[in-house]
Amino acid sequence: MKRSILIALSALFVFVTAASSALAQVDVPRRTTAITYPLDEVVAVQFRGTTRFPKMKGEARIRRTSRNGTQVELTVSKMPRPFELGAGYATYVLWAIGPDGQVDNLGEIKRRGYFEFDSKITVTTPLQTFALLITAEPHFMVSRPSQAIMMENLSPVSTSGKRIATTPAIQYFGNSSDYFKDSRTPEIAELDYSKTPSTILQAKQAVALARFAGADNDAQPELTEAEALLKDAEDSWRAGRAEEQVDILARRSISTAVKAESTAVVRKNARDKRNEQVRTDAEIRAAENKVTDANGQITELQAELAAETRRRELAERDAMSYSGQVKDLRDENGRLRDELARTKSDAENAKNQLAALQGENQNFRSERDKQERLNRIQAGEAGLISNLKRVGTVSKSDRGIVVTVPESFWSGPRVSTFAPNADARLTALADAINGNPDYNVVIESHTDDAAGTRDQLQAFTNGRAQAILSRITSLNVSADRVRASGMGASLPVALNTTAASRARNRRVQIILTPNVN
Repeated sequence: MKRSILIALSALFVFVTAASSALAQVDVPRRTTAITYPLDEVVAVQFRGTTRFPKMKGEARIRRTSRNGTQVELTVSKMPRPFELGAGYATYVLWAIGPDGQVDNLGEIKRRGYFEFDSKITVTTPLQTFALLITAEPHFMVSRPSQAIMMENLSPVSTSGKRIATTPAIQYFGNSSDYFKDSRTPEIAELDYSKTPSTILQAKQAVALARFAGADNDAQPELTEAEALLKDAEDSWRAGRAEEQVDILARRSISTAVKAESTAVVRKNARDKRNEQVRTDAEIRAAENKVTDANGQITELQAELAAETRRRELAERDAMSYSGQVKDLRDENGRLRDELARTKSDAENAKNQLAALQGENQNFRSERDKQERLNRIQAGEAGLISNLKRVGTVSKSDRGIVVTVPESFWSGPRVSTFAPNADARLTALADAINGNPDYNVVIESHTDDAAGTRDQLQAFTNGRAQAILSRITSLNVSADRVRASGMGASLPVALNTTAASRARNRRVQIILTPNVN
């Protein structure tokens, strides 16, 4: 009897959900494998967990009889707590999906314990060909599976060795309601899950779903009753009353909330239809008014047409008298047009000459500025090199002035933290860069390949280069002038065979490149 009531309520919820768009429901197609179960044959079916929860396992023994339909005995293990999937999920439901998309809520998989749990369920479905899957749901009376798919059946195995027919790709529609993204969806915390009975958590979700559907406005009595039953269930649970009594109250709250939700949807649909009819009637009246206005406009246009015809006849007569004047005006216009063309040509030539002079002047200033910058760089190079020697070893290459930072800069051979005596050198480096604004700066960090993966060596050199960049920019060096790169161990200057050669490879070079463009 109880099972029949649940199926009837689920069927009602299916109808209401399919008939309404008020809840922002979206039917999302999904494909899976259906199995045709032979009569009086025991079939073993394994289940696989989704990629999110691969540890989940399940197996079922399924038998179809002529009298009782198809019986499913399912055992699951390693089931995570539903709330781990996100707000709104309070339990698990087993579904049978037919090839035509028909869905059958076979029942709730009740939790056992507070952490990963095992459970068992025995149910019956009238379907003969179907796929089995398990979803996380807000409560056990939902009528369509959510998109939180936990497990699906695999290929069947007959205990007699017979071949079992399958439908490799059936399609069904899953519920991806915006309810699960709504801020009003009640959160289920780990503390709630461990202490609160599952049916109370489901009742809270059912009441929230009813509110989400608009029951506050369209099914207030039913919603109030569901909330009162939920309160009674919570009060009974807190008072330590029998678990069965608490469960009955909570399940009545769920059933009443589902009724409130469906009633709200039906009433909202009826209201929307009435509003649509009102809009249609208004549009018809507006169209009739437009027809009346159009007829009046036609009469007016006919009168205007007659008057316009008379005016045209007069205009044609006047046009004959003006034709001679038009010819004279056209001749004068041609003469003026030729004169205008010559004037435009002269102006364009003058404009081009001016542009050429301006371009020559701009090139001259650019070359002068470039030469002044080059002279300034050459004049200050000796002083810059002298200042940079306070930072490290200085040399010149085709890239510019190269400063090799000594290993004593760092507090250790494989770290990116500065030694205590590095502050003075970093300050001197920043002063030298700030005092020579015509140089761009590149910081390149290298290391040896004695220890660490390629990614680790890259990260290590990135850290050293970024550490120097951060320090000198904090000393007022413009970040637009500096670029830092970690080179890993890709450019050694010596073989990594001795401690001395490895130390040479562990280097940081600061290249100052003159900007003469």
